Amino acid sequence: MNEMPPEERKRAYREDMLLATAMVVMGVVISGLSLVQLKTSRPEMAQATPPLQSSPTPTPQNSPPAESKPGGQRPTTPAPEPARPDTEAQKAGSTPALPPAPAEKTAPPIQQK
Repeated sequence: MNEMPPEERKRAYREDMLLATAMVVMGVVISGLSLVQLKTSRPEMAQATPPLQSSPTPTPQNSPPAESKPGGQRPTTPAPEPARPDTEAQKAGSTPALPPAPAEKTAPPIQQK
């Protein structure tokens, strides 16, 4: 092994500690400058959702709520009605969400081997 004399070992230790201290100080300085820059800049944030709008106030109903009976089903006033599409929608049936693809976009049929 290569043994270093005590004076040289102390000198190398001091140099290493000085280098480590300088690196830590530079890191703290850079972090501080970054924080100052963040505080002074005007942050412009994008709004992901539209602002909340107040919902329309419900119209007061003239009929009082139905009486509740213990153990029974929950009363509903007025009674629920099934959803019925208008006659135009019944005649049209379901329409495709997208138009058909143009002719140049369709591939030729696969040839059987």
